[in-house]
Amino acid sequence: MSVHVYAGLRVRDFEAARPWYEQLFGEPTFFPHATEAVWALADGGSVYVVEHPDGAGRSVVTLFLDDLDARVAAAAARGLEPDERLTYDNGVRKAHYHDPDGNEVAFGGPPLDADG
Repeated sequence: MSVHVYAGLRVRDFEAARPWYEQLFGEPTFFPHATEAVWALADGGSVYVVEHPDGAGRSVVTLFLDDLDARVAAAAARGLEPDERLTYDNGVRKAHYHDPDGNEVAFGGPPLDADG
């Protein structure tokens, strides 16, 4: 069985939210309609942003990546820094971002090796 996961983030105003998400993810992969964008981030995994005023600000999405630092650096190059960075006791690292509606997008990554 093949599975493709779509993680959704609801926003009040799609056109107002879109630039923030483009800073975070880059250019969208496609637009299903005028108030939704999809970013295909990996085989079998996509994130979409959709206008849904009543549900805005209540979404939480965490993406675990092989190269957390590259993803954070790419967002920073587009002008967006994480709101918070954490390192857990086991070395797993996480960068949290919050959009203007209050939705949370976090990127996690494996511990740095001894060579760091």
